[in-house]
Amino acid sequence: MRYTDKKSGWLKVTEEEKNSIFNFCDDYLKFLNEVKTERESVLFIREALINNGFKDINSLDEVRAGDKVYYINKNKSIYAAIVGSNPLLMGLNIVGSHIDSPRLDLKPNPIYEDIEQTLFKTHYYGGIKKYQWTCIPLSMRGIIVKTSGEMININIGEKDDDPTFTITDLLPHLANEQLQKKLSDAIEGEKLNILIGNIPISDKEGSKEMVLKILKERYGIEESDFISAEIEFVPSFRAKNLGFDESMIAAYGQDDRVCAYTSLMALLDVEKPRTTSVAIFADKEEIGSMGNTGMCSHAFDGFVVKLISKTNNNPYLLNDVFCNSKMLSADVGSATDPMYKEAYDIHNASFLGHGVELNKYTGSRGKSGSSDANAEFVGYIRGMLENNDVIYQVSELGKVDLGGGGTIAYILANKGVDVIDCGVPILSMHSPYEVSSKLDVYMAYKTYKTFYNN
Repeated sequence: MRYTDKKSGWLKVTEEEKNSIFNFCDDYLKFLNEVKTERESVLFIREALINNGFKDINSLDEVRAGDKVYYINKNKSIYAAIVGSNPLLMGLNIVGSHIDSPRLDLKPNPIYEDIEQTLFKTHYYGGIKKYQWTCIPLSMRGIIVKTSGEMININIGEKDDDPTFTITDLLPHLANEQLQKKLSDAIEGEKLNILIGNIPISDKEGSKEMVLKILKERYGIEESDFISAEIEFVPSFRAKNLGFDESMIAAYGQDDRVCAYTSLMALLDVEKPRTTSVAIFADKEEIGSMGNTGMCSHAFDGFVVKLISKTNNNPYLLNDVFCNSKMLSADVGSATDPMYKEAYDIHNASFLGHGVELNKYTGSRGKSGSSDANAEFVGYIRGMLENNDVIYQVSELGKVDLGGGGTIAYILANKGVDVIDCGVPILSMHSPYEVSSKLDVYMAYKTYKTFYNN
């Protein structure tokens, strides 16, 4: 299918493929409702891998062609591979996504009381519009690790009989001063505090003591335990079909779990590839990929070294392996919003329902911080997509001087890998309720599967 027009992809698919699109996205919806943090993503991915014959690479002394392996890094990122028939020195086919999303993290000392109301103090994670996070239902998810090493898993706010949580906002009747502020300043980061209790124990013990009493009785949590906790507050909206035609999906966390899910499903459908197929599910992308679970760490290099050494190759060949490798940086892009067309160069923009999105480069303004794919690799990817009837589009993030963004592409490009950004265009990116097209979701899956098998 040649890239010859900008017609809706729905006009290019058969009824049979349309049914495949809807069936695939039914399972994707279930995933979005079950998985809302990076730790939950790792558990989901690990179970799917094990159920499909993958083994922990640390449990194997030797790895051969056809073997399926994975490696978990600190329970917050995970890498998987199917060893190909070609020598590893010929390179890898890598699809790299991330499993963290914008959210609200609890501060280390979060609980306080004011005017008989008890609240949690938060520190927002990733690029958000702070006003979007007020007056919506939130759920509490994550872990608490006690000094004994005991780990308590937390997931409160999703079930019908769970309590919910929210951040209040000033009523419009009294908000004249607030409304005069810039949108970015109207809600301060220090006011993204979550309401969690109101009943005092007595005249001398307030609602904070009541909340602490409940936490201890129900969950075994002491106030000091929050010091060694990773607690995230995320929207408790259900992922649902969007529109009368049910052609779209509305859900929290599609950046970037849409690419994580589609690349995982693609890997599970690969059998006996010629080139070793590798999937990256990274953490910390939303805050610069730093830390020992982000892509700037050497953890992924360590996984590839294990692959090299356990296939009886010299681990000093790591640089050669990377320089011969190809990668799709699987992250979302911005679909053109008809209400904000002025933010886009319409000739170089993505559209909902027009297929998987290729971005030759990202970055901001003068391509600052960009990974810019070379023409030879772009030509290779174009040919792959067109020869396999994958519906795709080519775009930039928005108008040149408005801002910009990036993915993990530059990190792998710095190692010598040929990389291009390739993902799903969405509306309302980084909001509590992002929108994707089912056709684009399916085309991402089809792209990653084709790339693994190419």
